[in-house]
Amino acid sequence: MTTRLDKTIKRELDLGGERYMVSVGPEGVKIVLKGRRKGREISWEALLSGEVELGRDLAMSLEVYQALDPTERDTS
Repeated sequence: MTTRLDKTIKRELDLGGERYMVSVGPEGVKIVLKGRRKGREISWEALLSGEVELGRDLAMSLEVYQALDPTERDTS
């Protein structure tokens, strides 16, 4: 039997020597550097819609484009 996610659950995460607070709640997921207030937050809707992958793919394509020699860029 599963438990309904009706309140926020907080856990500490040690990643690369840094400590983070991970909050999982009905609204989504939030990750904040321990001792700070602002961090990264994503809603369940954004996660399920594929918005996260779209943003990641866009960032990767921009990095590849910027790494190209200017003479290799297609400007059409």
